[in-house]
Amino acid sequence: MKNGLKVLKFIKPHIFLLILAVLCAFVSVSLTLYIPVMVGNAVDVMLGKGRVDMGEILSVALKIAVSVGIIAVFQWLMTQSANAISARTTRDLRGEVFAKFNEVPLSYIDSHPHGDLISRIINDVDAIGDGLTQVILQLLSGVVTIIGTLLFMLSINIWIALVVVVLTPLSVLVAAIIGRMCARSFREQQELQGEISAYVEEMVGNQKVVKAFAYEQRSEEEFEKKNKRLFKVGLKAQFAGALANPCTRFVNNMVYAVTGIVGAMTVISSFMGVLTIGQLSCFLTYANQYTKPFNEVTGVLTQIQTALAAAGRVFDVLESESEPSDSACREIGKASGSVEFRNVSFSYTKEKPLIRDFSVKVNSGMQVAIVGPTGCGKTTLINLLMRFYDVDSGDILVDGIKTTDIKRGSLRSLFGMVLQDSWLFSGTIMENLRYGNPNASDEEIIAAAKLSYAHSFIRKMPGGYNAVISENGSNLSQGQRQLLCIARVMALNPPMLILDEATSSIDTLTEVRVQKAFKKLMNGRTSFVVAHRLSTIRESDLILVMKDGNIIEQGTHEELLLKKGFYYTLFNSQFAS
Repeated sequence: MKNGLKVLKFIKPHIFLLILAVLCAFVSVSLTLYIPVMVGNAVDVMLGKGRVDMGEILSVALKIAVSVGIIAVFQWLMTQSANAISARTTRDLRGEVFAKFNEVPLSYIDSHPHGDLISRIINDVDAIGDGLTQVILQLLSGVVTIIGTLLFMLSINIWIALVVVVLTPLSVLVAAIIGRMCARSFREQQELQGEISAYVEEMVGNQKVVKAFAYEQRSEEEFEKKNKRLFKVGLKAQFAGALANPCTRFVNNMVYAVTGIVGAMTVISSFMGVLTIGQLSCFLTYANQYTKPFNEVTGVLTQIQTALAAAGRVFDVLESESEPSDSACREIGKASGSVEFRNVSFSYTKEKPLIRDFSVKVNSGMQVAIVGPTGCGKTTLINLLMRFYDVDSGDILVDGIKTTDIKRGSLRSLFGMVLQDSWLFSGTIMENLRYGNPNASDEEIIAAAKLSYAHSFIRKMPGGYNAVISENGSNLSQGQRQLLCIARVMALNPPMLILDEATSSIDTLTEVRVQKAFKKLMNGRTSFVVAHRLSTIRESDLILVMKDGNIIEQGTHEELLLKKGFYYTLFNSQFAS
């Protein structure tokens, strides 16, 4: 219920539509409730031989027909208003969740399956929208119906009305008990849907690996296990939710039967006042109308419970901790490129320390290579430098300014990054190359592509620079994707560079050319190069050799070879005959 109230905050901007829906509900329900009065009057003028007033009956029939037409129009307007509120609320919710993904720390994204996060912004928000439509339609018409029928019944016979009022809460009690029973099952169902979405995203996105390892059968078996779990939980949730409607209908039919018996006794013997047959007919209709909203709400209880469970998952994201605000931090337009790590310590989890008391000073314009075995902390240093993660202790300084005193966007704009895992979005080549520098001219983009040796293959593609790249660049080779990522950074022309295995997927001949291009690009710029192939870093001004989160050696390529230490061992292991 708490999550339901949170959703109401997103309805507030669309209060006009809600007011319109309320007015439409009032008009349509009022006319619906007035029809039984007209029917009752018609019944009373038909009793007795020779006393049938055909003129009055035709007049009543015409009024009923007009009322039905008006009811239809206002119900349509109410439905349109409810659908508009639902659509706009889900639009706003989805926008808030997507914006939140850009606000949370990178650790939040890294610690959640991406398929599950996608499921929250798509499936869960859709479930909220579906539930919201039902709640608005049923709640608005239901509240007006209950109040209206109660007033009409009290105006006809107070005592029989009290019988209906006293007995009806039994259906609410039954619905509440069943709702509490199945709430947990619906939440588990939504979580399992997210888990399956994550698994499908993994398998579909890595089909080459799946097929290369002949994992198809095992992936299907694993999916079947997850699917069966979802089936069992879903069946349990649906079964519990489906109990509500028949149970409440049973209670409401008992109320209707009791009302009929008491009403009939009153007509015959004035058991509870005076009541005509027409009034009894009218009263029975109202008794049915009074209990109808309870039936309708329990009829969509499954959808409402699904929406509440989905809302819980969506608000888990919206209420997660954002990155600390950097509004008080300063902007840096330009930087000379001096960088210093001062007594930096960091770990992803407290149980596993990674970098401890790390210090190094990099002068402006230096090319710094970071080497070491897998898991030693090379990429972690880059994450800390870019403030994808914040240090546990110590400081990182750029031009003598602590990075924690610089706005994240301003700090990151100082660096151009080329990662081992190349990423391209669905769009034209020109749009992808302009991603980091939207104001770059076509001539500047083409010059960057030529510098990165991507121009030749771009020119051969149908459409050239306007050729459309499919999702994640799947219609390009890995090497072509990486060349485009390099060109994208060259178009940005940043004061500092980060190259994390930037040429790992390029053939040897092209790599030599790109290294020459990088040399031109890095001239006068501070550059950090994470490398496994030590042949690519021989000309670095400084090589940092890392092991277990610490710098164990540093110097130029020749100095480190003369030391015959860990770097010497690494280098010779790559070039041993």
